Amino acid sequence: MLQNIRDRFTGGFAFAILALIGVPFVFFGINYNFIGQTFAAKVNGEEISVVAFENAYRNELLRYANQGLDLPPEYRQLIREGVLDLLVREAAIDQFLDESGYRVPDKLVTDFIQRAPEFREDGVFSKELYYRLLNEQAIDPTQFEASQRRGLQQSQLQRGIGATAFVTPADYRRYLNLYGEQRQIALVQVDVAAIAESIEVTDEEIQAYYDGQRDTFRSPETVDLEYVELNRADIAGQVEITDAELQEYYQEAGSRYLQDERRQARHILLPLGDDEAATEAEAAALTERARAGEPFEDLARSYSKDSGTAEQGGDLGLLAQSQLPGPLGDAIFAMQPGDITGPVRSGFGFHVLKLESIEVGGPLPLDQVRGELEREIRAQKADDAYIEKERALGDALFDATDMAALAGAAGLEVKTATGFSRNGGEPFGANQAVIVATFDERTLTERHISDIVEIDANRSVVLRVTDHHPSAIRPLEEVRDVIDYTLRNDRALVLADERAESLKSALRETQDVDALRAQFPDFSFTERVVGRQDSDMDPYVLEAVFQEKKPRQGEPRVGTVIQQDGNYVVYSVIAAAPGRPESIPLADRDAGKIRLAQQAGGADYAAFVYELVRRADVIKSEDALEAQSLFE
Repeated sequence: MLQNIRDRFTGGFAFAILALIGVPFVFFGINYNFIGQTFAAKVNGEEISVVAFENAYRNELLRYANQGLDLPPEYRQLIREGVLDLLVREAAIDQFLDESGYRVPDKLVTDFIQRAPEFREDGVFSKELYYRLLNEQAIDPTQFEASQRRGLQQSQLQRGIGATAFVTPADYRRYLNLYGEQRQIALVQVDVAAIAESIEVTDEEIQAYYDGQRDTFRSPETVDLEYVELNRADIAGQVEITDAELQEYYQEAGSRYLQDERRQARHILLPLGDDEAATEAEAAALTERARAGEPFEDLARSYSKDSGTAEQGGDLGLLAQSQLPGPLGDAIFAMQPGDITGPVRSGFGFHVLKLESIEVGGPLPLDQVRGELEREIRAQKADDAYIEKERALGDALFDATDMAALAGAAGLEVKTATGFSRNGGEPFGANQAVIVATFDERTLTERHISDIVEIDANRSVVLRVTDHHPSAIRPLEEVRDVIDYTLRNDRALVLADERAESLKSALRETQDVDALRAQFPDFSFTERVVGRQDSDMDPYVLEAVFQEKKPRQGEPRVGTVIQQDGNYVVYSVIAAAPGRPESIPLADRDAGKIRLAQQAGGADYAAFVYELVRRADVIKSEDALEAQSLFE
């Protein structure tokens, strides 16, 4: 079935769906019952709630807002539809996983989360950092862990389907032919900038364009601000920690840093083999040689069959007894430093052992945990100071008449910002809470000091508008150069297109580059042979050249493309030669085969998900799709 599905479902659309499937959504618990919709969609009778839909939509809008993009209403509607389609696909996949019995053990989820770099400090998982980051994003740990479990289950499914993909020898040969293909081409560049420089634009034309496009030159409404900011990071940077505080905190937290006794030992391993008695006798002889004074490390290098430790003289490293179960651990933890014992039988064979040192169990030394303890103390003191300053700021707001007095009461400094618009601006970005507070009638018109505005879990501000710049049409002199450039460039593009058409006609008629140079002396003609991997050629031109069908003898493939610098390029594909697999480096061939298999697996997975949705009973709520979101 998968092969039939895949044949009907390949190409860019399939990979676009695959990319969407990989986007994780984490839902927050906001109540939307008053919206009036009971569900956004149903998949095989299972409801996708309006809560989940609206929150997923909000997350997607925030992603665009963080990039500084202001989306028009029609684009927002497309996003709503795309988000609901994504949730439908996720529901169909989850139902299949449940029905098929896919399971992920708790330990695997825990290990996956603990390996995530964002939750690690100094290379070690930090539970405090984990909970703090989730709290800052208002994400419930139980929901987050459930989402990670779901992601791992989907990964199992995707890997399982991908593993069934294969590349036939004919497909692989075809790929190598295309990979190494070379094409003989002729190129002519039409320099748009040079054409634009030769065009003259009159003052009357500039005035006419300005009069007809006045709203295009409207400046945005902006304000200038003064503000005071509470920043947890700044406060933490000012925190001082005394040795006495550190020692006291270490004593209180000592139980968190207990370690078992660990021992460093060396061993010589002789596998059991067919004749255990002979192997045991050989181990006993090696034990006596070591006790007689022969260097244990030399004996291990010469006789030990443990390839992982033999070159290191049999060194097992520092290990707790829980890491050495059975007779091996019992023997090592019954020895004293310098003792040599053997033979000790384990499931691996017979061991000769030497104990090097003992690291006594108990609390880790303060120096080993100093960095982590200092971070915890700093974070706690910063939290206390942040709350205290926020309380002082709130108290001062009751009777504050100017920002300087407010800042002084809270021990902060007054900062300024200019050019802040309804789309945001520095230093607050597109933060909606700051935008709303800034353009509130009391703040904007009456120039009142705002309430405390929480930007995120670590930043809060109080602000006041000092100057308001309403939207206005910029005077002609400010935009004259822009209009002049626009008019000249628009006309240059028209002329460039006309010249490109003339060049295309000439290239179709003759492949004699010298004759073309004589016919068009003002243009630069280039003739060369290119491969798909050429890095010294404009990528847009290279892509266009290799998208053309192979030319026939005397019938070149001619076209036009705009390259990265905006100039027109007219090209003629004169001849094409398939690549020879033997001429391609072996590493590139192997990588290509892996890449083909991955692409085939990706297409199979996308097709599988497409079929899941197609066969599912899906009902979408048009009311939910058309409802006005609270976040718009």
